[in-house]
Amino acid sequence: MDSLITAAGRALAAGDPLGALNRVALREDAPSLAIRGVAMAQLGDFPRARALLRRAARAFGPREAVARARCVVAEAEVALASRDLAWPVKALAAARAALAAHGDRVNAAHAGYLEVRRLLLIGRLSEAEQALAGLDPTPLPPALKAAHALVVAGVAMRRIQGRAARAALAEAEGAARQAGIPALLAEVEAAAQLLEAPAARLVARGQARALRLDEVEAVLASGALVVDACRHAVRRPGVVVPLARRPVLFALARALGEAWPGDASRDLLLRQAFGARHADESHRARLRVEIGRLRALLQPLAEIGATPGGFALAPRDEGEVVVLARPVEEPRAAVLALLADGEAWSSSALALALGASQRNTQRALDALAAAGKAQAVGQGRARRWMTPPMPGFATSLLLPAALPGD
Repeated sequence: MDSLITAAGRALAAGDPLGALNRVALREDAPSLAIRGVAMAQLGDFPRARALLRRAARAFGPREAVARARCVVAEAEVALASRDLAWPVKALAAARAALAAHGDRVNAAHAGYLEVRRLLLIGRLSEAEQALAGLDPTPLPPALKAAHALVVAGVAMRRIQGRAARAALAEAEGAARQAGIPALLAEVEAAAQLLEAPAARLVARGQARALRLDEVEAVLASGALVVDACRHAVRRPGVVVPLARRPVLFALARALGEAWPGDASRDLLLRQAFGARHADESHRARLRVEIGRLRALLQPLAEIGATPGGFALAPRDEGEVVVLARPVEEPRAAVLALLADGEAWSSSALALALGASQRNTQRALDALAAAGKAQAVGQGRARRWMTPPMPGFATSLLLPAALPGD
């Protein structure tokens, strides 16, 4: 490998893509194409970066398995950054195996972190944790140690473990400073800011206030009966009643929780659960049936008693009842939460991350665009969707996944 390639590679490792391009911009050999591809990725030109990396992979000969595998890993990283989550996972796994077989442990570990980050992004936390457990950051360079700590922090945030997230981010900051890469430091700083931004709202006794992630953790561990509007469940430590597939029952539970320690009127419950503006006897009969179903489900946690005006929730241990809601409530909040990371998403990637059909996802995007909350860039298969992050709020990605014990 000649001196210009070596110097360009060092420039890339230090986060200086322009310095790398100055050395190889006019060259067409395979190593130069690969370096140019990585440099264009660092500059944010993802389509050109992927094209260059594919050209480089084809240009490397069949005996240059390590170089070709590195190109595959770099292309996977570009795909992840551009939120193209449909890239071939098997190709990345094969590249990782090839790198490990040839003794390139650093790039093999980098491929492993890309796999974990993808799992984290699409909400498959248990798989991400299992994959992360198989990666040892101890012998890795500072940049990859920072990447490891960032992934650990990401898992902790989604598990509502504020203390663990802070510890991981402190470790990430130290490793990023040691690496001396400005972009990596900025990523750590952005992640740390999420811990200080409101992650949820607490509604109790008719009052509402914003909560940071560590405060959400404290509420969930407090022993209070929590009507969790972030995950559509009713919970207290050790007991969870999921209601995500029972929207009418959850609407009733939330109305009762917000009314506690008083009662919720029948008219209010009919509006909240059924959207009924003018209640008749059939609505009241249905309300009695649904209240009976909710009473049976919440039996381990609370009683629902009838009052002259409606119904009231009574925890079995006579503790507090609180409602935990998202910081900003919007019918398409899940789509907005993904877009709020500031990256450009394809509709197919959003559908994969949400576990929804692409048609429903596209409808949600069209509605958000009509409301001025999202915008499309590009045409056809190159179209991407994005929106600025909500100022002052952590995205609801902090609160999407099942907690331990759910």
